[in-house]
Amino acid sequence: MAQIEDIKFRQTSKFGKDLRQGEQFIRLTQSICPECNKILPATIFEREEKVFMRKTCSQHGEIEELYFGSFEMYKRFSTFWIDGKGTLAPNVPMEKCACPTNCGLCTNHLSHTGLSNIIVTNRCDLTCWYCFFYVKKGLEGAYVYEPTTSQITAMVKTLRAERPVPGNSLQITGGEPTLRDDLADIIKIIRAEGVDHIQLNTNGINLALDPDLATRLKQAGLSNLYLSFDGVTPKTNPKNYWEVPYTLESCRKANLGVVFVPTVIKSINDHELGDILRFAQENMDVVKAISYQPVSLTGRMSKKEREKYRITIPDCIDRIEEQTDGQVTRDDWFPVPSCSPVTHFIEAFTKKPQYDLSIHFACGAGTYVFEDSETKKLVPMMSFVDIPALFEYLEEKTDELNSGASSYLIAAKFLSHINGFVDKKKQPNGLSFAKLLTNAILKHDYSSVGQFHIRSLFLGMMHFQDKYNQDEERLQRCDIHYLTPDLRIIPFCSFNVIPEWYRDRIQQKYGLPIAEWEAKTGEKLEQALYRGTLRRANRHQPASCGTNEVRIEPITGT
Repeated sequence: MAQIEDIKFRQTSKFGKDLRQGEQFIRLTQSICPECNKILPATIFEREEKVFMRKTCSQHGEIEELYFGSFEMYKRFSTFWIDGKGTLAPNVPMEKCACPTNCGLCTNHLSHTGLSNIIVTNRCDLTCWYCFFYVKKGLEGAYVYEPTTSQITAMVKTLRAERPVPGNSLQITGGEPTLRDDLADIIKIIRAEGVDHIQLNTNGINLALDPDLATRLKQAGLSNLYLSFDGVTPKTNPKNYWEVPYTLESCRKANLGVVFVPTVIKSINDHELGDILRFAQENMDVVKAISYQPVSLTGRMSKKEREKYRITIPDCIDRIEEQTDGQVTRDDWFPVPSCSPVTHFIEAFTKKPQYDLSIHFACGAGTYVFEDSETKKLVPMMSFVDIPALFEYLEEKTDELNSGASSYLIAAKFLSHINGFVDKKKQPNGLSFAKLLTNAILKHDYSSVGQFHIRSLFLGMMHFQDKYNQDEERLQRCDIHYLTPDLRIIPFCSFNVIPEWYRDRIQQKYGLPIAEWEAKTGEKLEQALYRGTLRRANRHQPASCGTNEVRIEPITGT
């Protein structure tokens, strides 16, 4: 585990010359101008116990942005700064291109693919003002992007050809993927190429309208839903507030796990993070995780507007502590790369490369919470497991394995020591964490890891970048990637942060103009728009979504 505080956190005349009174230098990085995409040097610094980024474009002036809402948490998370395995099979050459002008992956990238994304359509059945794809662009010149099954097969083969670790986790996304009639066939294709974990990014409406769809997708090989869920009231979640209970029921019948995915926007829905957690807890039989996503601010926005909506990982964590009455505290969270000691131990134990979640420590955080079977209170893993001591022990045993120690002897030592890291008095009733951990680490198979989710919720936090806070050091460590028909593997925060270079350019190249698509398919785009069927049918019944009963009001329009 790399300790970087002595190197990264110092203010000297050399590095601090551009800083102002009350500011402390942290590190230098590279970023882009949000107006012209010019590559710029940027300074990360501390002020008033928060972390900021500052960069200056010769044409568009100075841009300063909140980077991380807590300097104390930034320092703690930074102790897990690591470089990953990178890629031994790059898809694009570095040549003379500077990051991020030629992503795909290149030899400059430090993480292999942890989760890949395939966009199967850019069509959607909703008309949300912030992304309705063809109204935003204007009908003339707009296009429909839907890769063929042959293209999808080639993309998945590219993922599986990645080295040293073949990609093994894939998200089907959109637009709204359930608009494709051949979605089950697409899932089967991906499974046939050897991908073990397939999740569907969806608003869930079509799974609510068609109760058997979840079962058909599960039978095709789908692992779980990645379900958009922005709040527990119609005001915070107009997208699918009324439909989510029906979606959950469909998944319950199909035995299909669900991850709630709230996009968190300050002043909009950040007051409901605790209620989202409580609603997930009420449905723990089917909801296995929450992935809170602090908003990525796109488009031209004034600094005042950005300050109104900008929220970072520490801010969300603090709100969860406040809104759960301290059941889940800020100290219960770890950055994503903190799990590297587990990965490295399993690698040494099995002598095989394993998934290494080596993203930048400021990108994401997580924790497990377990429900006490008697009190029904949430008990974070950190409250009864000595995680730092466990990680230190695993690092020690990894060194012994790498030095030639017998794996059988190390396994015996692990079994004899594991209970020493667990406080059984504080452990939730009905839980044997030592047994769960032993199965996950020593059996090291996909199904044993999944046992963690039977009695628990995984709480995740992922803050994707935008043009205001784009950090090249984060980008080079990104492990969430997009697969594209030109057989590139593009980091998430290049693909979406600079769409004119990546997402829009690629989709337009491989898409069809709307008129041509409609002539080819015999369909009209508007035919797929959701007409609020469930909302009208149940407008006089109380919604079963959230901690407070809210009566569903009649809707107007589409």
